[in-house]
Amino acid sequence: MTPAPELELADGARIPQLGFGLYKVPATDATALALAAIRAGYRHLDTAAFYDNEAEVGRAVREAEVARNDLFVTSKVWKDDNGFDATLRAFDASMARFGLDALDLYLIHWPVPSTDLYVDTWRALVRLQAEGRVRSIGVSNFHVHHVDRIVAETGVAPVVNQVELHPWLPQRALREDHAARGIRVEAWSPLARGRVLEDPTLAGIAARHGRSPAQVVLRWHMEQGVIAIPKASSPPRLRENLDVFDFALDDADAAAIAALESGTRTGRDPDLD
Repeated sequence: MTPAPELELADGARIPQLGFGLYKVPATDATALALAAIRAGYRHLDTAAFYDNEAEVGRAVREAEVARNDLFVTSKVWKDDNGFDATLRAFDASMARFGLDALDLYLIHWPVPSTDLYVDTWRALVRLQAEGRVRSIGVSNFHVHHVDRIVAETGVAPVVNQVELHPWLPQRALREDHAARGIRVEAWSPLARGRVLEDPTLAGIAARHGRSPAQVVLRWHMEQGVIAIPKASSPPRLRENLDVFDFALDDADAAAIAALESGTRTGRDPDLD
C-alpha cells in the first residue's frame, strides 16, 4: 500500500497528509486501533484531551514497532482549559497521560469567542513551542477572523488550522486565505461523519473508479492539498481509507464533487460557541 505523502509545515516540520482520527474511539479500543493503524501504514495519529484516550494513544506509540521519530502525534487543549495558565496545566496533564517526551502538534480545540480567552491560550502554545515541548502549534475550528486576531496580537501564525471540511462544506474562502499565509488546512469530519457517502453522485464516481465512496472523498481531499484524519473502527476500514494513492479523479469528477457544496455542517459554527 502506498504510504501517505508528507506535507511541509511553515515551521519546517513535515506532517503525513492522511492520518487516523481518534474522535469517539473509546479508550478501551484506542490502543489496539492505533496499533492497527500503525501496522497498516499510518504515521499520523490525531487525538485530543476531550477524546479521553490520550493515555491509550501514548501506549500505542510506545509499543509500536515504528520509531517515535517516524510518528506524528497531535493533541488539543479543550475549551474548558482556554487561558494562559490553564492551558499550560492542561498540556502538562496531557503529556503525563501520553507518557511521551514531546508532542508533534498541539492545537487550540475551539476558540470559544464568548469567553475571549483564545489569544491567551495561543500565547501559552507559543511558550510551549519555545520551550521545545511541542514541535508545531496550530488551531482548530478557527474562522479567518480568529486567526487574524491571534496573529495581530502575538505576531505568530498557526501552521495548521483543523476545521470541519468535506464536499458539503469545502471551506473555499478559508483555504484560499490560508494558502496565501502558508497555513495548512486539516479536515476533521472529512467524510461528514459518513453522511456524505450516501450521495448518489459519489456512488457513481466510486463505481467508475472501482472504489468506495469513502475512498473517492478522501482522494478528493488529497488532491485539494488538505490534510485529512478519517476515523475508522476496524482494521479493514483503516486499510481502505489509506488506500487512496494509486488512482486519480478527473476533471469531471472534480466538477461533480464541487457541485455538492451546500454549506451543511455536522458540527457547530465556531462563532456560536
